[in-house]
Amino acid sequence: MTADTHAPQSRTSPALGANVLTVASGKGGVGKTWFATTLTHALARLGGNCLLFDGDLGLANVDIQLGLNPKTDIGHVISGSLDIKSSVSRYQGPDEKAGFDVIAGKSGSGALASLGRPQLKALRNELLLISRGYDRVILDLGAGIDAAVTTMTVEAGTIIIVITEEPTSLTDAYALIKTMVMRQPGLDIRIVVNQAETLHDGKRAHATLLKACESFLKVSPALLGVIRRDKHVAESIRRQSPILARHPQSNAARDVETIARALR
Repeated sequence: MTADTHAPQSRTSPALGANVLTVASGKGGVGKTWFATTLTHALARLGGNCLLFDGDLGLANVDIQLGLNPKTDIGHVISGSLDIKSSVSRYQGPDEKAGFDVIAGKSGSGALASLGRPQLKALRNELLLISRGYDRVILDLGAGIDAAVTTMTVEAGTIIIVITEEPTSLTDAYALIKTMVMRQPGLDIRIVVNQAETLHDGKRAHATLLKACESFLKVSPALLGVIRRDKHVAESIRRQSPILARHPQSNAARDVETIARALR
């Protein structure tokens, strides 16, 4: 893996990485990876050429949720045995309506989780370069505010913070947003409320977080969408099959599709 620099951009072309959706969360257990995976599937079903990059170094499980058994993963890129293009696997769902590319993580690898900033920056730069070949790149980061999250975040794109209604989720999301805006003001940060009892409850959770952000950080992260609590989510994860293929008419599936349409 080499630390490639960004290619120069023309005055009229989009910034490198503008098509990257970085999915993050202040704490674990909010359904971040499920959302990133389902959002990628939804965007692909809308006709987009999409790449899902598992950047949750050390706790990667995108491939597990999709039922993939990839022969290559990000560990091969970091070790230098493969370039990033050669590490891409293809997911083609059972519905056959749309597939997308995946760069799998390497679950349980302490070596990846403890990468230094130079290696993390090099990995992010390689992701930016390969992003040119896609309509959308969805980057699933780990939970929290450690170096891997702050360094891998693609600042030119949209950052989606996944929260739930739980007070600890709101508190940790606020801490993550604070860290991000202190490092890079002007970020396009949006909020997705997952596992909400109702759409109204999800909007209320966002309003609580928004008030804190406006009062103390002077930023206003917009609500991208609310995903209702749905028993079909857990069942789809157990079956290692995306909810859009298994239960496309479920509330959670329709809510993610609404978010995907808003991002087009």
